[in-house]
Amino acid sequence: MRVLTCLTEDHNLLLVALAAVICVVGSVVLNRLFDKNRRSSAKARLPWLFLGAMAGGATIWCTHFVAMLAYRPGVEVAYAPVLTGLSLLVAMFACALAIGVGSLRGRYAAASGGVLFGLGVTAMHYTGMSAFTAEALVIWHPAYVVASIVAAVVGGAAAFHIATDDRRWMRPVVAPLLLVLTIVALHFTGMGALTVLPLAPSADATLLTEAEALLAASVAAIGFLILGTAVASYALEAQTERQSQDRLSGLIEGSVDGMVVVADGKVRLANHAFTELCGVQEGQTVDTDIGEWIEDVASLQPGLLMQSRVRARDGAPVPVEIAVREEMAGANTTPVQIFAVRDLRSRIAQERRIAHLARNDSLTGLPNRTSFLEKLERLAATDSGFALLAIDLDRFKEVNDLYGHAVGDRLLLHVADHMKAATREGEFVARLGGDEFVALIPIRERMDAHAAAERLRQAILTPLEAEHAELQCGASVGIALWPDDATEASVLINDADLAMYRAKSSLTTDICFYEGAMDEAVRHRRRITLGLRDALENDRFELHYQLQASVETGDVTGFEALLRWKQADGTYISPADFIPLAEETGLILPIGEWVLRQACSEAASWDRPHRIAVNLSPVQLSHVDLPRLVHQILIETGLSPNRLELEITETAMISDMERTTHILRQLKLLGVSVAMDDFGTGYSSLSTLRAFPFDKIKLDRTFMSELDGGPQSKAIIRAVLALGESLDIPILAEGVETQEQLVFLREQGCDEVQGYLLGRPSRDAARDMGALTAETHVA
Repeated sequence: MRVLTCLTEDHNLLLVALAAVICVVGSVVLNRLFDKNRRSSAKARLPWLFLGAMAGGATIWCTHFVAMLAYRPGVEVAYAPVLTGLSLLVAMFACALAIGVGSLRGRYAAASGGVLFGLGVTAMHYTGMSAFTAEALVIWHPAYVVASIVAAVVGGAAAFHIATDDRRWMRPVVAPLLLVLTIVALHFTGMGALTVLPLAPSADATLLTEAEALLAASVAAIGFLILGTAVASYALEAQTERQSQDRLSGLIEGSVDGMVVVADGKVRLANHAFTELCGVQEGQTVDTDIGEWIEDVASLQPGLLMQSRVRARDGAPVPVEIAVREEMAGANTTPVQIFAVRDLRSRIAQERRIAHLARNDSLTGLPNRTSFLEKLERLAATDSGFALLAIDLDRFKEVNDLYGHAVGDRLLLHVADHMKAATREGEFVARLGGDEFVALIPIRERMDAHAAAERLRQAILTPLEAEHAELQCGASVGIALWPDDATEASVLINDADLAMYRAKSSLTTDICFYEGAMDEAVRHRRRITLGLRDALENDRFELHYQLQASVETGDVTGFEALLRWKQADGTYISPADFIPLAEETGLILPIGEWVLRQACSEAASWDRPHRIAVNLSPVQLSHVDLPRLVHQILIETGLSPNRLELEITETAMISDMERTTHILRQLKLLGVSVAMDDFGTGYSSLSTLRAFPFDKIKLDRTFMSELDGGPQSKAIIRAVLALGESLDIPILAEGVETQEQLVFLREQGCDEVQGYLLGRPSRDAARDMGALTAETHVA
């Protein structure tokens, strides 16, 4: 009642209301500044500590001084200016000390700061009361003084403790209210402890003078100015933080990766990509522990890219890649951690697909060549026997040509599925490419391999319903056994391939075992083919020249260029062995070009302008660029076109008579001579002669070798010579080896001859031609 009486009877209520407004506003500001300082880093606390000290000190002092101006004890009072100013400094210092201690980390730091705040309010109040002077006797009541101190200490501790509570309504509402109650309780309880006995009562002492009113207004204005400055600083800082937060939010929302801002282990900000990873709505991750969402978050190290998993609420954990960065954002007490979280599901799926494609065929899903070779090496390292099956589809090209590659792919997939279904435990089937498959079969006996091959062949024969038809492939299977047929993996593969090619060319069986003697011919052909490529690349071919002479005069009329392939040991491989292979593999085109260019070049360097004859393969003759090539070589070598004679066989013309005659006419227009070689061995010699006007006919050597066999061969030769005479086409007889043959040909009117009788083909035959005549050689 004493305190209440002091408030209602001894104070001007208008000024008390003004002091209350100052106290409330200042307490709110002080609470905000204390919270800002508490959350600031050590480097950023000093400005907020200064503002808090000024705002808190001004609040306490202005509240006290305005309330003292409202106090009317019945006598005229005055205030010592030094002590009054000192009380303001005491209030500011006490607030600075309270805020500094209360912002420290520790369980009792906030309460300790509150105790210091209460003691500071007490010190300011009683320092200010020491500046109180009046013509009266002043009596203090110790019990009220103690009560005021206790109220200030308890209230301050409670207010600072509540100010650290993060609950939504406790810190911004209850804490300022407790600060107000602390200041008010201290002041009015302290005023209740004071009894003033006037020595000379004044009638006007209870009235508020204009000077006092002006002073109260000035004090209030200064207090509000200080508080306004603090509020403005706080507002500017808050605005800056909001702008920074907005920029950060825009930045992380624009990222396709999950972005999370974490402070003190709590999620402060998370973008849509992260919440989607977690399987929750936006905002549900805010203010939660980051460990709730990311596994082993403590093991993540800043600056390192590490893998972890996100605990999704709506499904299995999501594999992610996380990069953590620590930054000092704003004035936060601890470094802010920024988590960049990348979803690895698509990348892991892609890596699995790439790994699968690296070892499996992309169309059929069967193991590919890499997997097959690895499996073969593993089996070869064991002591167990097994069979390698080389499988090639028959009639697959027909399906591709007739129905297109899409249907061909469907057929391959169909075949692969049925082969997989027919495969038993321990067996391995792979696709090497195109229509080539292989199988590795563990066996105990030879017939086990045949049974497995027949089982897979029957699976391949299963028809496919497509394009309103039943599409079906056959299969040729070659079998090589380990270790019976080979003790090296590469040799075993080659053996199985050889057996497969033999099965493919066979009319009676689709499955063949490797047999060294039978498959050696194929191996030899392969070696010849490889050797041809090497000889062409390294210029290991030679041209030998065989002399051609006039039967009547014996003079040299020309030379035929013959291709020779010399081996490293000095021996030669017969053209009959490698020319057919060159035609099959397409190598005849570059080889034929080399022969034509080399022959023309060497002929252009001869002393005498004799004719050079070059054979053309049917493959060359069917090529549309042949006339252009001949023209280009003649220009490059400088050889006159009338010195070049191109020899073709009638077999080459029969395949496409119209096309061939068109090309031959183009060659004739260049000035080149065209001779029919090996006349008499074809199927339609007379029709061929009628189709194109040849410049020469070369009688095949077989007629010369059979000349002594009876009158029939002589009759045929006479008929050919008579045909040539009637058509006005010169005849050259090949294979002349005896004097009797030469005499017979001279008697029958043959124009030219060539053969061993005139000299064997050699590299130097053309160089020595000045001394050569048919008569000399005959002699």
